[in-house]
Amino acid sequence: MPHVYAIGDLHLSLSVPNKAMDVFGAHWKDHAARLSEAWQDTVEDDDLVLIPGDISWAMYLSDAIADLAFIGSLKGSKLLLRGNHDYWWQSVTKVRTALPKGMYALQNDVFRFGGLAVCGTRGWTVPESARFKESADRKLYERELLRLDLSLKALPEGVRAIGMLHFPPFSENGEPSAFAHKFAAAGVTDVVYGHLHGAAHRYLFNGEKDGVVYHAVPADYLDFIPKKIL
Repeated sequence: MPHVYAIGDLHLSLSVPNKAMDVFGAHWKDHAARLSEAWQDTVEDDDLVLIPGDISWAMYLSDAIADLAFIGSLKGSKLLLRGNHDYWWQSVTKVRTALPKGMYALQNDVFRFGGLAVCGTRGWTVPESARFKESADRKLYERELLRLDLSLKALPEGVRAIGMLHFPPFSENGEPSAFAHKFAAAGVTDVVYGHLHGAAHRYLFNGEKDGVVYHAVPADYLDFIPKKIL
């Protein structure tokens, strides 16, 4: 039976110079090669891998092609979600056209995988967070809530629903945001998210809240090994 895995924040830079991630610590050294090896040892061809954002450092879609091809060469089907550093992701239609076979992009809709349905959106810094700035963040936060509503409304009945976010749906002290409340109200069983790195890993939450099981999946947090979700 196929499995569902997740790993986010790949931060690939195969065609972008001077973006080696090891400037953020020795843990990132040769991370693309380590990711590839772990992925091929873990994932099977009929599995699905969720990638919740910060996929490539590229600024333009043309520069992201090498990174997308790298992901496409790995086992399994892949479902991509835009992160806050995915500047190359401007038009979802153009992104979908450029994706290799077996790769899909989630935006304002739902992805079906057997008896599962995957919904979600990028998310944003939440008002419950100490880092939330009303003037800078409110508009983006509200827009992402609307995008999540569109995705949740597209969920079919009678299937298990999994959610994807890039940003955590909690404050630093674990207080749920409207994103978390919407997932719970819609009956989503599992949500994967990423975004936080290094010392910020202490704010990551794994476990159940209000009937939803949350999975923190930044690549460096997982030691670049995709995490089995289902």
